[in-house]
Amino acid sequence: MEKKLLIVDDESHIRMLIEQTLEDLEDEGVELLFADNGQKALEIIQKEKPNLVFLDVMMPIMNGMEVCQKVKKELNLTEVYIILLTAKGQEVDRQNGLEMGADRYMTKPFDPDEMLSIAEEILNV
Repeated sequence: MEKKLLIVDDESHIRMLIEQTLEDLEDEGVELLFADNGQKALEIIQKEKPNLVFLDVMMPIMNGMEVCQKVKKELNLTEVYIILLTAKGQEVDRQNGLEMGADRYMTKPFDPDEMLSIAEEILNV
């Protein structure tokens, strides 16, 4: 079964950075999907059911916390693994993210090697 990974960030250079970090996964049969706002992310998640989502918190239209809450609590897509990405590393933000249903939390700037190894572990590639 093909694995899918969704990268969500409103800043194109960050999406590109994450894509470059994770592009080797494509050799393992992982399809990379992209969204530049929370609304688009939600649509893609509902349609494609990605295995893993790297989800930026601070975004227009719908922020990462709202997307996470909708996916996990309303749509009950618990098999979608969500990692929130944020520039704010305060414990209270981390706690909020986990309460919204996020499986994990990463602080920007992230370590590309760490991001890749987490993705490999979750996608089992």
